[in-house]
Amino acid sequence: MAFMTTILNGKELSQTLRAEIAEQVADFIQETGVTPCLAAILVGDDPASQVYVRNKEKACAAVGMKSVLYRLPAETTQEELLKLVAELNADVSVHGILCQLPLPKQISEQVILDAVSSEKDVDAFHPTNVGLILQGRPHFLPCTPYGIQEMLKRYQIETAGKHVVVLGRSDIVGKPMAAMMVQKGLGADATVTVCHSRTKDLASVTRLADILIVAIGKPKFVTADMVKDGAVVVDVGINRMEAGLVGDVDFDAVQAKTSAITPVPGGVGPLTITMLLGNTLKAARSQTGK
Repeated sequence: MAFMTTILNGKELSQTLRAEIAEQVADFIQETGVTPCLAAILVGDDPASQVYVRNKEKACAAVGMKSVLYRLPAETTQEELLKLVAELNADVSVHGILCQLPLPKQISEQVILDAVSSEKDVDAFHPTNVGLILQGRPHFLPCTPYGIQEMLKRYQIETAGKHVVVLGRSDIVGKPMAAMMVQKGLGADATVTVCHSRTKDLASVTRLADILIVAIGKPKFVTADMVKDGAVVVDVGINRMEAGLVGDVDFDAVQAKTSAITPVPGGVGPLTITMLLGNTLKAARSQTGK
């Protein structure tokens, strides 16, 4: 059975949200004289990380925020990085701190993420912020799940009482997504199942989903037989193949069965940086008492 499928256009939605944020930033600067500032740390020369950081810098400038980039060599020690993080924590002109992952192998990602002040942790990776999300009183929401939830709200996709299946259990997407969808409130109130590499008979679980959120890191992993008729499918994956970028969902095969689906590229991706901007503004507000 073919459905009238809504394409969940993250690129368009992102532009709308950024226009709203730019307006709020302008109001905030006028009111306080303070420009929200994001500090990004890039260790080494991972090409994908360089692209991400450059995009974040451009996005900050476009909404009237300041960004500062700290480029460190690949051989940087953990102590050196911790020293920089401590300096940025103490710098009142910096409101958000972002340490681009992955980090070189001599540095523990957990140690660095724990060292970023929870007040400036605009990625929402600090254990304090993760705990607050679980309690339903978040200070910040992690950028990718936050973008997905905002997309579901803006496209008026009902989540209350729906069965949401999250495929993947990463700390960045899967776990926080599940924790957010199970809370009370708009864009949540769902019944949530989390699947992963050890889930038995995976397709029988994914077929139960009214909303299927896929973040497993395997190109075209989700096929049409894994999706219920009329489901909403959100594809977080970005996999670089010879033919170009593809998601974790076999878009061409799955689309006909869905009521709504995100494309790759142009779906979830653009929203991630947009929500980072929103978090940086929120950080600036809380640090200036606004």
